[in-house]
Amino acid sequence: MRIGFDHKKYLEEQSKYILERVNDYDKLYLEFGGKLLFDLHAKRVLPGFDENAKIKLLHKLKEKVEVIICIYAGDIERNKIRGDFGITYDIDTLRLIDDLRSYELDVNSVVITRYDGQPATTVFINKLERRGIKVYTHRATKGYPTDVDTIVSDEGYGKNPYIETTKPIVVVTAPGPGSGKLATCLSQLYHEYKQGRVAGYSKFETFPVWNVPLKHPLNIAYEAATVDLKDVNMIDSFHFDAYDKIAVNYNRDIETFPVLRRIIEKITGEEAVYKSPTDMGVNRVGYGITDDEVIKEASKQEIIRRYFKTGCEYKKGHVDKETFERSKLIMEELNLKQEDRKVVVPSRERSAELRERSSEGEICPVVAMELNDGTILTGKNSSIMDAPAAVILNAVKHYANISDEIHLISPLILEPIINLKSKTLGSNNAALDCEEILIALSICAVTNPTAQVAMEKLTMLKGCQAHSTTILSMNDEQTFRKLGIDVTSDPEYSSESLYYNS
Repeated sequence: MRIGFDHKKYLEEQSKYILERVNDYDKLYLEFGGKLLFDLHAKRVLPGFDENAKIKLLHKLKEKVEVIICIYAGDIERNKIRGDFGITYDIDTLRLIDDLRSYELDVNSVVITRYDGQPATTVFINKLERRGIKVYTHRATKGYPTDVDTIVSDEGYGKNPYIETTKPIVVVTAPGPGSGKLATCLSQLYHEYKQGRVAGYSKFETFPVWNVPLKHPLNIAYEAATVDLKDVNMIDSFHFDAYDKIAVNYNRDIETFPVLRRIIEKITGEEAVYKSPTDMGVNRVGYGITDDEVIKEASKQEIIRRYFKTGCEYKKGHVDKETFERSKLIMEELNLKQEDRKVVVPSRERSAELRERSSEGEICPVVAMELNDGTILTGKNSSIMDAPAAVILNAVKHYANISDEIHLISPLILEPIINLKSKTLGSNNAALDCEEILIALSICAVTNPTAQVAMEKLTMLKGCQAHSTTILSMNDEQTFRKLGIDVTSDPEYSSESLYYNS
């Protein structure tokens, strides 16, 4: 993979600017935009970016940092899913706490925002408190967003409990957007000033990249990633008026800036130090770009990937038609086609070929994978394994120079597993998925040197691209993610069944 981003330079620039901000205050509340860990979007559009760059930066500053995690009560109630992991926001909060602790970062507490006694949220609060996690609840802010006098009063932010913090940098993060991070930061600012301390607010930003052109594929890829939020990149008019410099920001920050500035001025009693939304952010991503052409191509591929993802989400009923249509418009804006993703055509052609051979003309799920050496392989559904499992076995055989005719997994291993699934556990689909096939392969590797060689090649699948002609199961999707394979799917189910095999 060609590299287009200098990760080390980015970390140096970003940490330097954060520390400069901290020096101006007794305490800095730093809102983290995007994912704190496993920022897979940034990794894909900025080849060379470390998906855990943010947490590693904070680890370097761990003596100065503590973390508050926000989660919106409504997201808990409707079981909102984090798309890249396939887990709900409340479960992702638990994962986030564990990951922060593994980097020796102090997790102060969890804040439940816009809480109104929702039953599932109350259960989650109990779960956290009984595991020793401090939990605070914030109600909807009275008067927000227009009545600044009420917002900045004991009836507004004053209604929220003050979160006791001890370190100079308080990172405020969340499982996803719309979690109430900004409101939590401003509520804390209100309480800090009431207690006589000088506190500041800033945003740790990644996208959009303010010093990259508005219509650069990198910034358009951000719109594709947030298509469900209807985010639109715009020129920051406040920044241009203040500094006569063009900077890119997005509609929500630009629209709320006048109110946000008034709120901060009301809290501090002074003129706001920030002249624009761009001023508020600490975003040095643009300075880490070393090869613009690499970034452009990676961003275009991400836009196509997001289009397929949105199509599948629409098919599943998770997003509305307007959202899906918007993802189409983004594709058209850059004259991109589905077939510009190299693995799409081979998967569809192989599926069509198998369907023609089928006497009943059934759906024939196929997965095509492009390996890091440029080879494209396919795998199809069978009675023994599903298409994703088949293509993984074909890929490790290729890397290990093992002939297609050689069986890596003994029938003596496969048969009892299939019998267990179908007869003992009563599964309607006995074909093994990716994880089950890999477990079977690892068992065979104990006594079969060829299987052991194939197992050792699994790490070479990281960074490979794949496309499925049907929507993948959650298990297969997660296995691909764990192996580091970027996979997309056509928005079609592999079966007419509404529950089994769908």
